Amino acid sequence: MLTILQKEFNAFLNSPVAYVVLGVFLIATGLFVWVFPDSSVLDYGYADLQTLFNLAPWIFLFLIPAITMRTFAEEKKAGTIELLLTRPLTDGQIIGGKYLACLLLALLALIPTLLYYFSVYKLGSPEGNIDSAATVGSYLGLALLAAVFAAIGILASALTRDQIIAFLVAVVGCFLIYSGFDSLASVLEGSPAYYISQLGIAAHYRDLSKGLIDSRDVVYFFSVVAVALQATRLVLRSRNW
Repeated sequence: MLTILQKEFNAFLNSPVAYVVLGVFLIATGLFVWVFPDSSVLDYGYADLQTLFNLAPWIFLFLIPAITMRTFAEEKKAGTIELLLTRPLTDGQIIGGKYLACLLLALLALIPTLLYYFSVYKLGSPEGNIDSAATVGSYLGLALLAAVFAAIGILASALTRDQIIAFLVAVVGCFLIYSGFDSLASVLEGSPAYYISQLGIAAHYRDLSKGLIDSRDVVYFFSVVAVALQATRLVLRSRNW
């Protein structure tokens, strides 16, 4: 699995994909956090990074499927998937290596945004006037969100040999699990609305963004990842049916 992880990650770094993903993410978040007057921290007057944490999931919704769309679809189209599957590797090792490479690249995009935190920390009046607990929870939420989106993207790529179709399926899947359940819950009332909202990512992400790191939220994210990766494994096994 580590060999596949290294191979896939090096392939990203040797292609424009990694640099486009990092560039688009940092430029978009930088403009909204620091430049655009309607969302700029400098004009907002409060020492927080809520703009970043509200915007990042929507950017990830498109960027992560762009990362994952080639993982299996390209292998199928090039005819190398059979060669890969005949190697002395389990399906789990193949999926795990590709998945971790995609997730690592997505997490790499978050690292430069730590400069935003230190900048706001210094600009606060008094210095350090920022809710660090909420910031840590929000970063954890973004990391877990990226993990879920990457798992859904891997599944979408395994379903088709066309990268564009894989991208579109992944975007729709990520959108539905992030915002779809919340939208459905908004038209309902009472306990059904609450339980339906809990099926989506947004409710759990909001809880983490408040600095409330609840094990139930963390378990939810890992459960969705596990289901998506297991579904990918079933798709690969279907070649033997």
